[in-house]
Amino acid sequence: MTTIENPIVDATIAKERTAFWPYGWWKIMDFRIGIVPLPVYVAFVGVLIYTLLTSDKLPGNLLYVIPMLAIFGFTCAELGKRTPILKNVGAAAIFATFIPSALAFYNLLPAEVVRVTGEFTKNSQFLYLFISAIIVGSIFGMDRNVLIKGFFKIFVPLAIGSVAAGVVGTLVGMLMGKTAYDTFFFIVVPIMAGGVGEGAIPLSIGYSEILTADQGHMFATVLPAVMLGSLTAILLSGTLNYIGKRYPHLTGEGQLQPGVANDINPTEQKAAGIADVGTVAAGWLTAITIYLLGTVTFKVTGLPAPVAMLFIAVAMKLTRAISPKLQQGGAAVYKFFQIAVTYPLLFAIGVSMTPWDKLMEAFNVANLVIIVSTVATLMGVGFLTGRRIGMYPIESAIINACHSGQGGTGDVAILTAANRMVLMPFAQIATRIGGAITVTLTLIFLAHLT
Repeated sequence: MTTIENPIVDATIAKERTAFWPYGWWKIMDFRIGIVPLPVYVAFVGVLIYTLLTSDKLPGNLLYVIPMLAIFGFTCAELGKRTPILKNVGAAAIFATFIPSALAFYNLLPAEVVRVTGEFTKNSQFLYLFISAIIVGSIFGMDRNVLIKGFFKIFVPLAIGSVAAGVVGTLVGMLMGKTAYDTFFFIVVPIMAGGVGEGAIPLSIGYSEILTADQGHMFATVLPAVMLGSLTAILLSGTLNYIGKRYPHLTGEGQLQPGVANDINPTEQKAAGIADVGTVAAGWLTAITIYLLGTVTFKVTGLPAPVAMLFIAVAMKLTRAISPKLQQGGAAVYKFFQIAVTYPLLFAIGVSMTPWDKLMEAFNVANLVIIVSTVATLMGVGFLTGRRIGMYPIESAIINACHSGQGGTGDVAILTAANRMVLMPFAQIATRIGGAITVTLTLIFLAHLT
């Protein structure tokens, strides 16, 4: 059947589509800063300015805080994505985390923005909501073979890399004029201790008891290494992502091993069909419940809640306790949080959990050389060892990088810079379990020295 062309009708349609309303306006609405449509961005900024000028306090409810974090977080991320050279090494994650930290420290953010962000981040457990969605969602969305073949395999590059990083970092410290004792216990070990809450704090408590020193002083001593080590890991992971694009044979783009895809098994995927809204909601609620089971496990056994949650989710996946449809729902939850929540979360972390002054304390030549050498060795050995045992070397190196990150917050920033959030379950092993082992063995060693 042939279509009869009508020049008059075609001209009318063409003219309508060049008109501002509604076609021109739709183009503006479809222009986004991150995920935020430009008119929505402008409207909320206007609301925020008006509220700051006319009220003593900003509202702390979800309706206000969520768009505020989105506006600030995606603005910082977009600046990073558009910065020459740095955009190739994870600048979006770095900018979204450390620019807010600097702005808060130098009082360049309105005090009410800082207050509301801090209170919301602390009281809402925003970080753990994100981690639960990412861990459970990514595990549910994996093929079982990935977990079976990769879950324990990652301990090989992690263990070898940790030992090598400890040796190299200490030797470099001695070359820079520091003692082996100070370098190892107060710079190298804190980098691999598992972050702040699960690493620097218990490490400083142990140091204070063994050395009969003030715990606050010990904490202030080890914290700069944790902060700068995490920043180094972010930069190097972003660099590895760039290298992976240049040399594709070195990376699985989030896949751990050649020939073993991370995605749900095709047979199960076909049985599940397309996840509807109800299934996605069910996946989200399942992720939260598994995290809450992890908190109960922590109270009973002392195992950190994120680690307990990780083991529960893995056990459910391996025993086929989760239906294919619910696995699809969990995978959709993971994708939503990865795209929509990462940069707002990083902004919140930067403002409320990243002390800029502590980061700056580590910025001297000796400390920089030691920290970079330690993290680079950890990742380099992970790269070589992972390749040797049949893993993609870039993925192996990035998992090792998470061992030198700032806990859960560092994992988010490192994997965002590397564009490999799907590795979060393995990152949590490196951070939580690797950090716990590091702290435990170090305190035992120090006790025998004194």
